[in-house]
Amino acid sequence: MASTSSAPARYEYEVFLSLDTRHSFTDHLYEALHQAGIRTFRDEDEIRDGQELKPEIERSIIESRASVIVFSENFAVSTWCLDELWLILEQKRKGDHFVLPVFYGVDPSDVRNQRGSFTVESRIGSKWTEDNVNRWKAALREVANLKGMVVSGSETAFIAEIVHKVYHELDLKLLCSPPNLTGIEIRARDINSWLRYEQPGFPVLAICGMGGSGKTTLVKHIYNTNKQHFESSSFLEEIEDKPGVLLGLQKQLLRDVLGTNIVISNVSEGTLQIERAIERKRVLIVVDDIDDSDILSTLFGAKVLDTQSKIIITTRLLNIDTWFESISWRCRVYKLELLNPDESLELLSWHAFGSKIPMEGFEKIAAELAQYCGGNPLALKVLGSSLFVSVENPWTKSNMIEIWRSRMDSLNSLKGDLDAKIQGVLQRSFESLACHSHKELFLHIASFFVGEYAFDVEKILENDYHAKSGIMTLVNRCLVTVSRDFGKLMMHNLLQDLARNIVREESKDPAKRSRVWQCDESYCLLSKGDGSKTIEGLVLDMPKAKQAMTSEVLHSLKVLRLSWSYKLVSIYNLHRLPKLEALDLGSCISLTHVCKTIKDLENLSFLRLSGCTRLWKASSNQKCVNQLKRLKTLCICSGTPKQPLCSLPESLSTLILSSSSFEILPNHIDLRMLQTLYLSWCPNLKSLSCLPITLKGLHVDWCTSLENITFQSARFTLQEFCYEGCFKLFEIEGLFKLVSIAEVDEADLEHMQWIKLYQNHKVDLVGDVITKGRTFNIQMLYEYGIRSTYLQSIEDQSMAQHEYTSSSNFLSLCVPLRPKKNRIQGLSVTILCGSLSSDEDGRIMLPPFAKISNRAKGITWVYNPVVFCLPRVDRDVVWLSYWPIGNLLDVGDIVHVTVFLDERMFIVRECGASLVYMDDGEVEKDEKCAERMKGEEVIGGDLSLFQVTKGAYYLCRRDFYKSETP
Repeated sequence: MASTSSAPARYEYEVFLSLDTRHSFTDHLYEALHQAGIRTFRDEDEIRDGQELKPEIERSIIESRASVIVFSENFAVSTWCLDELWLILEQKRKGDHFVLPVFYGVDPSDVRNQRGSFTVESRIGSKWTEDNVNRWKAALREVANLKGMVVSGSETAFIAEIVHKVYHELDLKLLCSPPNLTGIEIRARDINSWLRYEQPGFPVLAICGMGGSGKTTLVKHIYNTNKQHFESSSFLEEIEDKPGVLLGLQKQLLRDVLGTNIVISNVSEGTLQIERAIERKRVLIVVDDIDDSDILSTLFGAKVLDTQSKIIITTRLLNIDTWFESISWRCRVYKLELLNPDESLELLSWHAFGSKIPMEGFEKIAAELAQYCGGNPLALKVLGSSLFVSVENPWTKSNMIEIWRSRMDSLNSLKGDLDAKIQGVLQRSFESLACHSHKELFLHIASFFVGEYAFDVEKILENDYHAKSGIMTLVNRCLVTVSRDFGKLMMHNLLQDLARNIVREESKDPAKRSRVWQCDESYCLLSKGDGSKTIEGLVLDMPKAKQAMTSEVLHSLKVLRLSWSYKLVSIYNLHRLPKLEALDLGSCISLTHVCKTIKDLENLSFLRLSGCTRLWKASSNQKCVNQLKRLKTLCICSGTPKQPLCSLPESLSTLILSSSSFEILPNHIDLRMLQTLYLSWCPNLKSLSCLPITLKGLHVDWCTSLENITFQSARFTLQEFCYEGCFKLFEIEGLFKLVSIAEVDEADLEHMQWIKLYQNHKVDLVGDVITKGRTFNIQMLYEYGIRSTYLQSIEDQSMAQHEYTSSSNFLSLCVPLRPKKNRIQGLSVTILCGSLSSDEDGRIMLPPFAKISNRAKGITWVYNPVVFCLPRVDRDVVWLSYWPIGNLLDVGDIVHVTVFLDERMFIVRECGASLVYMDDGEVEKDEKCAERMKGEEVIGGDLSLFQVTKGAYYLCRRDFYKSETP
């Protein structure tokens, strides 16, 4: 018979029912399986001896998760039944195909030993050839040795036992998920990889996204398609922080995991039981829609678990990974992407027209509605269903086009007209904001600041709304986003409509609302002098504003934005704006004069003068700026004065010098008081030296000539750091250094000098933004005191140099007596791996890990390098690393070395390790070096930031600074 393919990703049937003839038992069994909701296949045709199996029979076996084989008296008489048996067992050997033999009126030993009616012998001129008979005999012996069921007693009760057995073995507690799962497979792909391939230290994955983005639908699909790969599984939903609810969830979780009811009297007892259960079994657990860290610690406890279980969480919070820091768990965050335009139109069409594409005549307006929904599946489903068009009634179709147009006009009216079901889902995110100021900030951004620079909004609204922390909260709650290209605040259409609806519900009278975003309404209010006590912000059309502005309005004005006023030459009478906090004069290219009264604006904290190149020709303008005593943020990008500024205000905390032409920072700019420095798009900037430790944020994106960055302290203290597009950058002090082997002296390579032979070889490095847009020869990476490099397509001679080798990803060594006049300097580790596939299929590659443990000292380091090598088909990769841990190794210590690679792309061929020694003449030099590094974040220095448990360190900044993995 032809060999079959491996098991499909999705099965057509749960059970294939194999039998030799029709009788009441098998009819009742089939009916009972069907009634239990177990999709079962049986051939409706009579079995004809001597014929080949029909293709649909073979296909049905392959597309079934299990087979129930009913052995009765005449089973072995039929070559058809014997071929089915052989194919079923072949499928069992290939995967997770469950086989249940049922012996109906026959003895299992007769089947095993081919006695009685199960005697199988070869015959001339038939299918009973010697080869076939030997194959069938082996199949009969194999199946008889499986744990089966012998029919006895009441057939009805026995059939119920069979159904229960199948249901339990297949774990058929599947979740109901909607049809038309548009775009679900591509979004599930990376999560499926995470579930099926082990990765140390990451038992939790959080799926994050705005309300209605499809998190629950996605996680149900993932649960249904992966639960069979785990010993047990549990799906928890309707989460509430109430003792009775939590206790019920704990009982459900334990029942699902252990398969039995566990008596627990309180939540604390339940937490302990769950910790034990998760450690004993490999379990898949889903916690759907959670926004409270206390619930997680209640469910799973706070200790670090040694487990192969996987936990998936869905949440509207992007910063959920911070919840796990207190319990030392690592959480991988998966931000759910909304549907793209094609997927949006398809999903809308399914619900509005019952097909993948819009009905004829609706193409344009359907595309408009899909665009309005912005890829939000809930909105597409709700609006599509509410506007359903029947193909059977031509009059309805004609009338519905007008209804669709009316609905689109309503949605585009800027009045916040939002479907109540959609608003209910989205408003949960708004109501979950704990601080009143964050709610007000959300409404303010939605009304006035969508599309504006985030740092502008932070500075302008900080005093009133604590905008810096507030924007971070709104981003973490998926209520706003910050564009990666220009750092602008963006908001989904539906969320903006939600905010407008909330404001509109304050009052039917615009004068009694907190915000007005329609110019006509603003002009009317100002003309009448209404709303002065309630209005917090409004939008004005400047020509009309001249007529409407009153002295009362000017006296209360806090923000004045005159950016892009190309013809503006001078500004006078700023003293009439005593409460002004933010003044934006960006790109006022004709501006030459700002009146001296600007220095009297005691509340002015934000000043943008970017692009005002003519302004600095008069020194008086510089002096006025320098005299602003409360100025916090100054932006003079693209307009830095050629003559030195006399000084900067001592109050200044943020300086923006982006798009400037200098090669080094001007000497007259004193950085000591600064907390944030923006230098992006400075194409001539080559180096930044001795940056102060007070600096918390540094932005140098697209500084294409920048080569290195150093600090006054060797410790890396930045909390916010962006350096995309810095194609020449090779060193960031305290973070990492990446140097071409060709530029490293042989003496510095020490025992790795042999790699100089390959210094001109190319290597494909990824993992960090620093690798984008660059091609590399062999590089040496310096990180945490570890030196490492990757070599592609070379001889595996590197292994021959090692004292200890293994053919797997693990090896163990015992530290021996050291040679005379020598001391251990460190450990050299080399991994030779073969490439199974490349990145060309679009899969995200999991980064490599190396783990070294000194069992005697109770110390473990797990190293995840900032850059790593991409696989290329049929090209082996060598990963070499040197660990300076000599002062932590003593004679007799047992050292374990383990390497974790992406098993889809690499296979470990060999692992090698050697102790590296230094002679007595080098000891004094090494001790001085060790003393100098005590305060640095290197092995042998201060790694407290990276400690996950006592004695265990996870050396990786990817999770801290969110570097990209390709």
